[in-house]
Amino acid sequence: MPPWIAALGATLLMQSVASFMTQSLPVVAPLITASAGLAPERVGNFSSLVAFGTVLFLLLGGPFLARLGPVRTLQAGAAICAAAMLTAGFGTVPALALASLLLGIGYGPSPPAGSRILAATAPKEHRTLIFSVKQAGAPLGGAMAGLISAPIAASAGWPMALLVAVVTAIAAAAVIQPLRGMLDAERDPTRRIGLRDVLSPHSIAAPIAALRIDPLLPKLVALSVSFALCQGCLFSFTVTWLVETRGMGLVQAGSTFAVMQVAGVVARVLLGWIADRTGNATRNLVVQAFVASGSVVALALLPAGAPLAALMLLCGLAGFVGASWNGISLAEVARVSPPDRVGDVTSGSTLFVFLGYVAGPSAFSLLVTWSGGWVLPMLLVAGQLAIVAALVGAALRR
Repeated sequence: MPPWIAALGATLLMQSVASFMTQSLPVVAPLITASAGLAPERVGNFSSLVAFGTVLFLLLGGPFLARLGPVRTLQAGAAICAAAMLTAGFGTVPALALASLLLGIGYGPSPPAGSRILAATAPKEHRTLIFSVKQAGAPLGGAMAGLISAPIAASAGWPMALLVAVVTAIAAAAVIQPLRGMLDAERDPTRRIGLRDVLSPHSIAAPIAALRIDPLLPKLVALSVSFALCQGCLFSFTVTWLVETRGMGLVQAGSTFAVMQVAGVVARVLLGWIADRTGNATRNLVVQAFVASGSVVALALLPAGAPLAALMLLCGLAGFVGASWNGISLAEVARVSPPDRVGDVTSGSTLFVFLGYVAGPSAFSLLVTWSGGWVLPMLLVAGQLAIVAALVGAALRR
């Protein structure tokens, strides 16, 4: 079996599990927030803490990735996610805040470790497709959350749903252990990971400084951040929005959320293949951004009495175009990066992306409270994506 197949299998598995862990929290959010005595839209604050935790890893995790190797770092991330879910089981506001932060830290290894593994093993002529297949694990994990966590939470209680997530993370970490010898062969066992080394200005600045390597990177990062704002709000609030404004039960809302995620899985593979064929992935992303913006506008303005089929179709379209950009973006980042800097450049670009995930849900939550509804926040999310896509498209033409 070619090494890239084993590498893709391992990274796809861990990406799926990491996403399953982080998306299980917003999926069962209506039950958790009610148990904690919080307003439903406060789930946005927890989603922002998840993203902030990922930002912390992307800033400080480079030495750990170099010392441990990508497979061991992915295993450590899964263990941290498991600990986060156990912490969330206490159900208090401080516990949920800490759990959200730990979930983000545990998710953090997925982008740089996965990119490092695939950049070293993937055939160049199929690189975007392979990266997109790996990133298909993100909506696949979200679909698992909608189809598994929501029914378990509804029938057996949300603590049981969190326990299932814990078992899943531990099992996945065990499954990829046999690949460590092959995929961690280039790790640097002499790399220091003491507190002083991790917090050194050089280590912290390395991911951000790496974004100067190629002039395409700032444009790509700007578009990716705008996509992240949109996707972060979609994933954080869809279930709560359906329950609060459409009168759905948790299981039906979770199934609709799963449709959005599955559409993203299909789109990541299909659009990644198209990007390889066209040879201009960034321009493809600009077109995709305009379509994603339009789908969110359509969702926001859909009448309350609209047929369920129309709602499902629009959610599927939003997932198809709004949650399938990640793999294409990461493949472009790896393409323009020197082989020995893939980890740093990926961390730098993903760091800014997750700042979008931090800002988006929290701002959306505040706007829902301030405006007294969901329409204006959704229109603003769609508008910012269209504006950034127009600016990046104009820059590419120049």
